[in-house]
Amino acid sequence: MHSRSSIQEYLESNDPGLQALGFDYLIEGLNTGRIRAASRDAGGNWVAHAWVKRGLLYGFRAGKLEELAAAPAPFFDKHTFPLKPLEMNDQVRLVPGGSSIRTGAYVGAGVICMPPMYINTGAYVDEGTMVDSHALVGSCAQIGKRVHLSAAVQVGGVPEPPGALPVIIEDDSFIGGGCGIYEGCIVRESAVLAPGVILTSSTRLYDLVHERIIETGEVPPRAVVVPGSRNKPDSFAREHGIATYVPVIVKYRDARTDAATELESALR
Repeated sequence: MHSRSSIQEYLESNDPGLQALGFDYLIEGLNTGRIRAASRDAGGNWVAHAWVKRGLLYGFRAGKLEELAAAPAPFFDKHTFPLKPLEMNDQVRLVPGGSSIRTGAYVGAGVICMPPMYINTGAYVDEGTMVDSHALVGSCAQIGKRVHLSAAVQVGGVPEPPGALPVIIEDDSFIGGGCGIYEGCIVRESAVLAPGVILTSSTRLYDLVHERIIETGEVPPRAVVVPGSRNKPDSFAREHGIATYVPVIVKYRDARTDAATELESALR
């Protein structure tokens, strides 16, 4: 087992052989979850690890196109990013029907992958999470334990710039169908996003409960967010009844919300 510092040293070397070796060790570390594209520091704050992203970008530059064996249909991609190797003892339910997980992604035990869905390289999907049909977990995204990514959820990938924080969804959050979360947004623990909520790092989030506007690209813990609208103030907009989309916190999670978002144990 190689240390993070030695892997980083290999990747930043001018020796092509050492770079290739460092990339192989990086992918191994990402697959096992020992290395992550982002993690919490000693103060509990999320920090991006730029060297990991630079290593993944090296893999794309160095990769050459080749046929990847994946019955019944062939794939053609960079040879450095085949399908993630999975075995029965990994305890991941990868349901047949067009789903795939790229190598360099960590997928914890008890994760359910409903077809078709896709998890990209550098992503981290923790134990007991549901990735439903047509959901995308973008490169380097960090998904916590027991998260529910409903059908057609799009979790954006942030491979570059290397220092940019990826999208982070913390433990026990429920992301409703068709939601889009992009540009390094953080969804804190046990938050609920109703279907159709779109979040970016520059999206203003209106908190009706605490009468505040959140401009940090962060959803507070246990917040319940729904799609809303805000009237535009100029005369043309008023004349034509034009309003723009805004996400709105309508309440914070309670027992009724917990019951409505609980995953059926039969699915597991």
